[in-house]
Amino acid sequence: MLPLGIDQLLCPADLLHAAHKSWDKALELGEKYGYRNAQVTVLAPTGTIGLIMDCDTTGVEPDFALVKFKKLSGGGYFKIINQSIPPALTKLGYDGKQIDDIIGYTVGYKTLNGAPHINHESLKAKGFTDKELHKLEAGLESAFELQFVFNKYTFGDEFCTKVLGFTEDQINDWSFNMLTALGFTKAQIEEANEFVCGSMTVEGAPHLKDAHLAVFDCANRCGKKGQRFISAEGHIRMMAAAQPFLSGAISKTINLPSEASVSDVHNAYWLSWQLGIKANALYRDGSKLSQPLNSSSSDSAAAILEATLDLDMGNPADETDLEPAASTALSQHEQIERIATKLVYRYISKRRVMPGRRRGYTQKARVGGHKVYLRTGEFEDGTLGEIFIDMHREGAAFRSLMNCFAIAVSLGLQYGVPLEEFTEAFVFTRFEPNGSVHGHDNIKMSTSVIDYIFRELSMSYLGRTDLVQVKPEDLRADTMGNPNQVIDFDEEEDQGEFEDNAPGFARNDHTSAGYTAAGGQQDPLPFEGGRALGSPTDALIRNQANNVAVYEERVVSGNGSNGLGLFEVAEPSGVPLSKGGERSGGSSAANVAYLAPSAADATAAKVREARLKGYEGDPCGNCGAFTLVRNGVCLKCNSCGETSGCS
Repeated sequence: MLPLGIDQLLCPADLLHAAHKSWDKALELGEKYGYRNAQVTVLAPTGTIGLIMDCDTTGVEPDFALVKFKKLSGGGYFKIINQSIPPALTKLGYDGKQIDDIIGYTVGYKTLNGAPHINHESLKAKGFTDKELHKLEAGLESAFELQFVFNKYTFGDEFCTKVLGFTEDQINDWSFNMLTALGFTKAQIEEANEFVCGSMTVEGAPHLKDAHLAVFDCANRCGKKGQRFISAEGHIRMMAAAQPFLSGAISKTINLPSEASVSDVHNAYWLSWQLGIKANALYRDGSKLSQPLNSSSSDSAAAILEATLDLDMGNPADETDLEPAASTALSQHEQIERIATKLVYRYISKRRVMPGRRRGYTQKARVGGHKVYLRTGEFEDGTLGEIFIDMHREGAAFRSLMNCFAIAVSLGLQYGVPLEEFTEAFVFTRFEPNGSVHGHDNIKMSTSVIDYIFRELSMSYLGRTDLVQVKPEDLRADTMGNPNQVIDFDEEEDQGEFEDNAPGFARNDHTSAGYTAAGGQQDPLPFEGGRALGSPTDALIRNQANNVAVYEERVVSGNGSNGLGLFEVAEPSGVPLSKGGERSGGSSAANVAYLAPSAADATAAKVREARLKGYEGDPCGNCGAFTLVRNGVCLKCNSCGETSGCS
């Protein structure tokens, strides 16, 4: 496949000449010296980089929307408006009055002065003074919606309670809508909101011609009324136009609508391959849990849910009957959002009651030498509802803290907090007592008592066998091992038959089976007591008598030293060394003897090895191996490559 070339009829002459000159030189030097597989230039045209560069978009990446709200790392957000709209409208031939009307329709006028229904006059009639109106106007500059500005934080508690007549419970309720409480209908609020905050799209704007709408298309639908957006093919073809001038890839998101299918994803990757693009990052709107609600559900489903909620709450009369005009003005997105809000509010405000007699189990174990008793209580469906923690022979203060911690976790479980959230929060917490775990079949090591508790709960109620050292299936009598751990030699290359002399100890001068091999001849050793004196068997039997195991290594040396000072050369009994360290019979071999390490020495050697390799002593969260090493501010596992948070 050939990459997308330059359209020489549309490309400016100076840019076309520079491109020809650059690649002609690259071809000439490449034919002379060859090419190296290396990346010189890449492109990351993200929206955040555009903000730093003080531009709406870098060109390859389209603007996300005409009006955006960017979250700040320290909390809060700020309103971002596309600054290219006025010059674009001027370029298209619109006059100043038309441009002001279009911009006002898109981003709003940011004032209530002259707004329909909700304005300075109507608010003064309800008790608002110039002081409160001034506070209100100051908050409209960056408001997302009009109702977000009408709250106690803008006007103060005293004005809301004494002047407007609201109660403390009302103004402290997060779902309280002050504009509705003041008597404005939902249709009036929507119309005033569009005047103040804008529709966030140019679709339907006054004076704007339909032929010019494509100039203002963005990566997503803009606002509640917007329907236009750039297709995935448009993203890909724009990337293909820039790819031939880059040796690396283009880090750009290709946005897909929420209703995109698997075939749409397949077509996007296929077209990217055909056009020679080196990277493709697809994102379907609404695919992340953090995304806002989409409007893909039907109105009939929303109506059924609303009716079900009202009947269940003892209010058979639908509130849409009270305001038919306002009901017709509600968009599909608002209906679903209101229903979801009711569902979430009802769910989190209700505690699930535990049965008086419930099932559970008790697990006893020792963590770092301290006894821990873990007791559980279950709902009727077998899910975890409460825990009790008791530690043997601990002080009153520590036992009380553990009891209070168990009560807090139990309340969270009964109010709907998933056990997975507790597990992610408390597993791998590190404090004493910790260390080895005794009395548990699966958990053999923990970093704290809390770590042990949630490893046990996760294994019992979530099936998280990845958090335990011994999996339950390993304890079965018919376990045959893991076939994935079998070493595979299929990828080894066949080196053919070895034609040269094979290196190694066997072809050098050595003592074996009662003979000394030297110069291709074997001379017999002195024989006594049924064994050859000086042979490996003779040396082993002699040292076993003294409860010492002797290990022998080959050392070729002229003076009886290995040259490194690591081992002491021992002369085998019955075989005298001649001058120069050579054994009689022509052998220049010497035997190195050292004591076999005891269990304590072996453990110390492992400790030294772990310290030399930089192991921290903590288990890996992925494979459980104690091979974590420091990697910057994080930890990395040498066994599986997992990191504790850094990439």
